[in-house]
Parts: sequence; structure tokens; C-alpha cells
Amino acid sequence: MSGMYYEDFVIGEVLRHEVTRTVTEADNLLITTLTMNVQPLHLDAEFSAKSMYGQQIVNSIFTLGLVTGIPVQETTLGTTLGNLGFREIEFPRPVFIGDTLRVETEALDARVSASRPTTGIVGIEHRGYNQRDELVCVVRRTALMLRRPEATSAA
Repeated sequence: MSGMYYEDFVIGEVLRHEVTRTVTEADNLLITTLTMNVQPLHLDAEFSAKSMYGQQIVNSIFTLGLVTGIPVQETTLGTTLGNLGFREIEFPRPVFIGDTLRVETEALDARVSASRPTTGIVGIEHRGYNQRDELVCVVRRTALMLRRPEATSAA
């Protein structure tokens, strides 16, 4: 497992993930049609050209998925028992086809689960930036994480 256990999260520590991803037209088309989102800002180049953006914008569900997905290998792969919820999601700037996103993750808070002593609950913030270092997405979520076996056997 390459994910972090509950004890590995340090409140306030920022992890800058090396993986980046360029958003393609196919990405936007696929997520938009899969989710039945017929918003012309995502699907219609002519309509979007006349909008305040001057071009198509990427479906925010794709942006959300990418910003929460890029960190998985380094943070939760094999060590999470589930996403308990999203506290807050913000999209301060639109993402456009051709943008390359990078992500950083910060642990916000943590506590041992009262009902499951082999787990902990961690508040995580993921921040997505485009190639111009403009913030495009902030996601605050809560994850149920495994504790290290030696930590739970000592308790």
C-alpha cells in the first residue's frame, strides 16, 4: 500500500503531488455526456464562444474528480475505508480544455474514531492549480482512514 495511515497525516503539512494532468476535449465530452449534463457551456463551442468565457469550460465534476483523484496514490491508496463526505467545494476559476492541473493536499484536522478504534477520521483539503498557478478548485473532505496496526494493538 502506498497510501498514508491515519498517524501519517500531520496537521498543516502540505503535500505537493508530482502527477499533473492536461485536460482534453475527450475528457470533457465523456464526463458531460456520462452525467447527462447538457449545459452548452461544456458541449457547444459556438455557444461558449459567445459566453463570458469566450470558449468552452470544462465540466466541474471532471475538475472535482481530477483534483481528488491525483492525490490518491500518495495519500489514501489502500489505507482509506471511505470518503465520509465533502465539507466544501469551490471553483474560483474555470478550467479550459488544454489546461494542465496540479494538486496539493493539506491535512486540516484528525481524530481517532470513537466507534472504530482501528480507524481515524481526517479532514483533508485538496487544492488544484492550472499551468499559470491560478487556483481552480478547492475541495475539503473527510476520510475514514486505517490506523497503523501497531498503533491499534498498543491501544
